[in-house]
Amino acid sequence: MNEITFKVIENTNMILLGELLAPFTYPNLVISLTGDLGAGKTTFTKGIGKALGIERVINSPTFTIMKIYDVTNHINDIQTLYHLDVYRLNDSSGDDALSEYFEMDGLTVIEWADIIKDLLPDNLWKMTISNESINSRIVNIKFNDNTNIEKIKEVLRGHSYEIIN
Repeated sequence: MNEITFKVIENTNMILLGELLAPFTYPNLVISLTGDLGAGKTTFTKGIGKALGIERVINSPTFTIMKIYDVTNHINDIQTLYHLDVYRLNDSSGDDALSEYFEMDGLTVIEWADIIKDLLPDNLWKMTISNESINSRIVNIKFNDNTNIEKIKEVLRGHSYEIIN
């Protein structure tokens, strides 16, 4: 498993992070987001949406569980963004239908994904965001696929993100 840890300063750079990582995504990829409350999970998703050309407001689907967005910038043939927030679920029992969306040629981003970890596919990006301070986050991404993390590190360094490992 490939892994990268880096620091994100300011909320706007969490949006930029989503924009920078979007070109590395592909249909049927699941990005599992976990981390502290208010760490930037939805903010990161807004950046992904911005890169995909989504014009609707992206906010947390906490009460609806999932929001579906059609994309206009079909990066790597991604047709749809599936944004899930499973915070209100107790566990994945009874929610097996959610996994159907993981194979519908879209990009799936799941907030609080550890709650449904038994539904997650093996091929995913597991992203953990931790609050370091009020304006600073530590982001760790484990890539369970063939993503070129050296290229991602290069892109992040080019935008002044501090790579920790």
